Amino acid sequence: MDRMSAHMRAMRQQTLGGPEVLTPAEVERPVPGPTEVLVEVHAAGVNPVDWNVRRHGLFLTPPFTVGWDVSGVVAAVGAGVTRFQPGDEVYGMPHFPRAAGAYAEYVAAPSRHFARKPVTLSHVEAAALPLAGLTAWQALVDTAGVRAGDRVLVHAAAGGVGHLAVQIAKARGAYVVATASGSRHDLLRGWGADVCVDYRTTDFTGAVRDMDVVLDTVGGDYEERSLSVLRPGGLLVSIVAVFAAQRLAAKAREAGRRAVTLLVEPDHAGLTQLAALADGGQLKPLVADVFPLAEAGRAHELGERGRTAGKIVLTLAR
Repeated sequence: MDRMSAHMRAMRQQTLGGPEVLTPAEVERPVPGPTEVLVEVHAAGVNPVDWNVRRHGLFLTPPFTVGWDVSGVVAAVGAGVTRFQPGDEVYGMPHFPRAAGAYAEYVAAPSRHFARKPVTLSHVEAAALPLAGLTAWQALVDTAGVRAGDRVLVHAAAGGVGHLAVQIAKARGAYVVATASGSRHDLLRGWGADVCVDYRTTDFTGAVRDMDVVLDTVGGDYEERSLSVLRPGGLLVSIVAVFAAQRLAAKAREAGRRAVTLLVEPDHAGLTQLAALADGGQLKPLVADVFPLAEAGRAHELGERGRTAGKIVLTLAR
């Protein structure tokens, strides 16, 4: 660690705005404190929250470096860390929703915000997994308790969260219904979807019913419409209505259903479970596009078009 430079490359923004505000900068390299690890970033995943924070701030105030998905190698450990040693390959979603600064050469965070990288995945593939994978895992497993035989509906099933949710639900033994454009249906069937509904041509409320769980990644009128396809007592899990949880829960009670909203949290146990699924051949993140770190703005432009299946990932040259 003593031979490392005290500075590092990062994509920094001084103000809120469009993709052009992401600019290369040389910043101070973080130093791991007690219970923390310093991770040399090999790849960083790009998520919708990244460009929403870039544009609107949400949890952060400029200047800051966006990004939470990380895959890389432990460069140093702080006092008290026993889980990792320098040289270990790890992946994680540190600090969320506080700043993690993943669009950079190094990230320092508590060791339990990371897990060992799936051995069957490259760093690029592993970087596509933490935030979206943990969102799906915490929604379907920790919150909904999906088990064999459950009927699960996943909206926007070809998206970053959706395509992982389909695979996780299938790995749990669920009967999976997926909404997506018709061009994505072959992909979805390959991931295990039992029924695919083309939202462009078919109203899902007339195509499915008696769902045990609905995972809503879309919002808007999908919330109330999704309640109508749940069985009595069924559960709607929304990842988009975080700041409207009480309103959504009240609507669900009126309909004799249940509804909760979820904001993903750092979770080394969940990461470990995701890695086990990946190494067992039951979970594979789809990487749609890869950009070098310096082209993070281009990556955001592509992502904001809303037409990407799977995930976008940034790589750091070594």
